[in-house]
Amino acid sequence: MNQDTENFVLVHGAWHGGWCWAPVADLIREGGHRVTTPTMTGLGERRHLLSRSVDLGLMITDIVNHIVYEDLERVRLVGHSFGGPIITGVADRIPERLADLTYLDSLWVEPGTALIDLLAADVSQARLAAAEAFDGGVSFPVPPPAAFGVEDPSGVDLLARRLTPHPVASYLSPLHLENPPTNGLPARYVVCVDPVYGPTAPSAAAAREAGLEMVELAGPHDVMVTDPRATAEVLMS
Repeated sequence: MNQDTENFVLVHGAWHGGWCWAPVADLIREGGHRVTTPTMTGLGERRHLLSRSVDLGLMITDIVNHIVYEDLERVRLVGHSFGGPIITGVADRIPERLADLTYLDSLWVEPGTALIDLLAADVSQARLAAAEAFDGGVSFPVPPPAAFGVEDPSGVDLLARRLTPHPVASYLSPLHLENPPTNGLPARYVVCVDPVYGPTAPSAAAAREAGLEMVELAGPHDVMVTDPRATAEVLMS
């Protein structure tokens, strides 16, 4: 492998799967790098594994094991949206395998906090009620594509066909860390600003307060779907 080749692992957000990165991954590979796009348990092509036991720790283990069993080193680890606390957990467990962290319009979760705690009380209650009505509280039903800022017909069609219900337990289980967030690794936060995504805006502010390098990207929350080239460029930069 060329010494300039980098290893990228791209971690998707809630309701998504590794499929959402396909155009971005192709562009990064054209740049001469290796890219993998694992799908976490219960989502995408692994939707048949959805259960009440799919919590945050299990999904972190998904990515840890992916990196270990693919024998990846010096990984540039990227987490979109819900993938933010996932990559924080991975950095806590296997920092020796990572080069840096990129939080792409993601959630920023402090140790001991559950993702549901980031939501306003009325929003969390509504989501839990929707999950209970949908399948007895196992998963959150799929939002419309517009919720992620995707409006063009091809993107809407893609999300309408591929998004899958998201395991509730992953929002209820707290993030357990043995080390401080990012675990001493270089880290940056990429904010999607066209438009700003309300649910992750407080996380962007928290990441800034935590001292992460801040980068702006013109695009909606699912910018990897709407503008894969700009996304690939910022991830490779």
